[in-house]
Amino acid sequence: MAEKDGKNSEKNNEKICVLICAGNLQIEDKDRIEKCLRRGAYLVAVDGGLDYCCQMGLKVDLCLGDFDSVSSETLDDLNLSKIVKLPVEKDDTDTLAALKLCVEKGYKEFYIFGGCGGRLDHTVANIQCLLFLKRKGCKGFLLSKAETIFVLKDEEICFEAGKTGILSLFALSGEVKGVSIFGMKYNLDNAVITNDFPIGISNEFTGQAGKVNVSDGEVLVIMSETP
Repeated sequence: MAEKDGKNSEKNNEKICVLICAGNLQIEDKDRIEKCLRRGAYLVAVDGGLDYCCQMGLKVDLCLGDFDSVSSETLDDLNLSKIVKLPVEKDDTDTLAALKLCVEKGYKEFYIFGGCGGRLDHTVANIQCLLFLKRKGCKGFLLSKAETIFVLKDEEICFEAGKTGILSLFALSGEVKGVSIFGMKYNLDNAVITNDFPIGISNEFTGQAGKVNVSDGEVLVIMSETP
């Protein structure tokens, strides 16, 4: 793949960033990653995610981390100008540090691969990173083989007809008001949901066009589509 330098995304005013992390990643994910890169995305390898990039033949724009999970051979093959070395003992996770840096660079839309699986605490930390992005006015998507995970905050999202699979909503704020779901198996109209009662789990697409609206609060969305 041709090396990306972020300039293509600036030309298209898309400001897309792809992060490759050290969690579970499948070779099948390469197609989804390359689809983002064709849009001119800036590619960041987060610590052990660099090994995945090397295995997939992806040329990174930046590699950031404390490198406690990357082989020395992999690092030796990387241009030193692309490396941001972080201390092992720090407050930010490697992923959060990478996101903060890229937000400062002006990127607005983030696709995080390899951010799920492995240690549960790392997955939860990456979900919190989605909330960080949302509060910065950015879009963030945590992608696994089976799921797409993102946050809604005081907004609406629509789904085209023909989707199948599961959609789950979880309140992140203590109380989320004005939650409406249309076109799904279980609909809601201007409901209040709370973060101590998972009423939004395991809704189902029906093949109809669907819509979720959140009037006041923050909701975690986990979408599992079936072919």
